[in-house]
Amino acid sequence: MRIVMRKKELKEKSIEELIAELMMTCGLGNIIFPIESVSGGLLHRMYRVTTDRGIYAVKHLNPEIMGRNDALDNYGRAEKIEHILENEDIPIVPSITVNGHKMQKVEGHYFYLFKWQEGHITDWNNISSDECNIAGNILGRIHAINPKNVSHQEPELSKINWCEYIYKANEEKSEIASLLVDNEKLLIYAEKELNKARTSLPDIICISDEDMDPKNIMWDNGNPWVIDLECLDYGNPISHALQLALQWSGIVTCNMDIDKMVAFFDGYLEAYDNCFRAYSDVFGVAYTWVEWLEYNIQRALGTCIDETERMMGISEVRNTVERIKYIRNIEEEIKDALDSRLHQVEAGRV
Repeated sequence: MRIVMRKKELKEKSIEELIAELMMTCGLGNIIFPIESVSGGLLHRMYRVTTDRGIYAVKHLNPEIMGRNDALDNYGRAEKIEHILENEDIPIVPSITVNGHKMQKVEGHYFYLFKWQEGHITDWNNISSDECNIAGNILGRIHAINPKNVSHQEPELSKINWCEYIYKANEEKSEIASLLVDNEKLLIYAEKELNKARTSLPDIICISDEDMDPKNIMWDNGNPWVIDLECLDYGNPISHALQLALQWSGIVTCNMDIDKMVAFFDGYLEAYDNCFRAYSDVFGVAYTWVEWLEYNIQRALGTCIDETERMMGISEVRNTVERIKYIRNIEEEIKDALDSRLHQVEAGRV
């Protein structure tokens, strides 16, 4: 009985203790300054760690994400692709490999380690056309590594039960309940358009970084460095190019600049041009946000690790619904620009 009681009395280690153990185990030295929490995106948590060996970025992977059955396989695939990008001289900040492994585990928690990259993330409200062009060119270089035509396969379609989420939100008297009720028809429309677009995409596959939005490129004296590479995978270049062009040109902040979208595509098509131009026909992929919305609805309703993450879920539900409303309002204007302003295919190339 005493042994059992002692085990119960043991407290889980703090994040500072876990990181200190991580750095020592990986041979990266003793911590000499307080660990600083820095922006780590909307899923994971990031820390700046200074040791007697150097300065590092430590990413603590979200335990809820890591508890999924396919998590380790997905991260393992991303790590292999990261090696490919390194060999192709794509400007990335790769995770540190220790004893043959990129992902590190301490006391049941998973981490990635990086050399600290100086620079800054572009303010979402002040992204320049030049930065859009450079980002598009990097994505094009990635897509150009080894694209392939593949046999047709039915796409995985979005199947979100909006009625069930609305019922649960109302039952729990959640802060998001009225927002979901008021926008149910819009969300049904957006999901329908997303699925229609996915069934219309050409059968092409390539290496891609679907998460290469403005928060995931660091700029150091004008030089870009792509960070947060855990989403590297194989995917459809048409879908990813369109989604990222929209994100870089203001769709996320509901302040779309068509010229910046065109600049992104100019850089992209310079590096990789598969002659596809029917982007307006597959515009529905812009509504992929409904899947991010579903994830955050779940967080807002309590499927998360703590209250901080629940509150983040509520905030992202509000932001994402507003974003979907904005996309719907500006949809026709974007489609017109996609049809009229992208560089035309040169004669004889199709």
